[in-house]
Amino acid sequence: MIAALISGLSGQTLTDDERAFYRDVKPVGVILFRRNVEDGALVRPLVESVRDAIGRDDVLVLIDQEGGRVQRLKPPNARGLPPASAYAALYQHDPEAAKASAFCVAQLVANELRGYGINTNCAPVLDVPVAGAHDIIGDRAYGATPTQIIDLAREVGDGLMAGGVVPVIKHIPGHGRATADSHLDLPVVATGYDALSQSDFVPFRALANMPAAMTAHVVFSAIDASNPASTSEVVTRKIIRGDIGFDGLLMSDDLSMKALAGPMRNRAEAVIAAGSDVALHCNGDLTEMRAAAEGVPMLSGAALARFVRAFAVTQKQEAYDEDIAVRHLAALMAQKAMLS
Repeated sequence: MIAALISGLSGQTLTDDERAFYRDVKPVGVILFRRNVEDGALVRPLVESVRDAIGRDDVLVLIDQEGGRVQRLKPPNARGLPPASAYAALYQHDPEAAKASAFCVAQLVANELRGYGINTNCAPVLDVPVAGAHDIIGDRAYGATPTQIIDLAREVGDGLMAGGVVPVIKHIPGHGRATADSHLDLPVVATGYDALSQSDFVPFRALANMPAAMTAHVVFSAIDASNPASTSEVVTRKIIRGDIGFDGLLMSDDLSMKALAGPMRNRAEAVIAAGSDVALHCNGDLTEMRAAAEGVPMLSGAALARFVRAFAVTQKQEAYDEDIAVRHLAALMAQKAMLS
């Protein structure tokens, strides 16, 4: 039995209460944040203790390791990584070099994550930024056009998978037009469906074969004025599974974000009812985690099949030349320094 929940941890060691939670609930995965990975020597034992508590090997272990300002594992525990904007800048004068760097560095990142027992990276970002939008995306975007974002994000996703790590594309169906940070408020996008379909949805449509995706806590008022995408059955059915054609493992963005309202159990029930396969809860608050767990089912049917397909990515790693990847990374970090 696998619960349709990914949840967090309070620190770098598993408490007795957390151990009991993971033993009893058996969630599909766990997500790590900076508070969980500050001491690199404790990360793998923490991951192994969670797996032991759940009693399964097929556990998704997630982290946000995009690069730039969204990088949970930092030096000296992991190499410093550039933001997506560094790849975007290189792409402007040498698209092929930028794509090669995106793949090689992603495979390097995957290798580092696997060393810690982490098998899922919440990346790449496929959001198309729009002038005047909130800078929560900003330098996390791989460009300003769908074509460039597709070219670079595909390489990142493929590089992670070559390293045996599941990429999670985000924030489907698009966060680039949001004028608020969904960590703090509920963004509303009033743009019409045609414009969204011809721009914001395009990268997600092109990468719809990726194994996992994370929804956006964003209201698209032209499609569903009452609910953010993450809790909208209309957006999930018509756009994510329909127009975009994504049939991989679909998880919500963090239930504890202030974009959502109401009791935590209700939030979990809402994202599952809308069509997400898995609810995500990140802040490590055990009381909230228990409430979220009460609102999710066990994985079954199509949702279970999607999880199995996603987890299969972790079972194969391709050989790579680490020296070449390190050289690509060094050049990108130099590019980042020039942009600063």
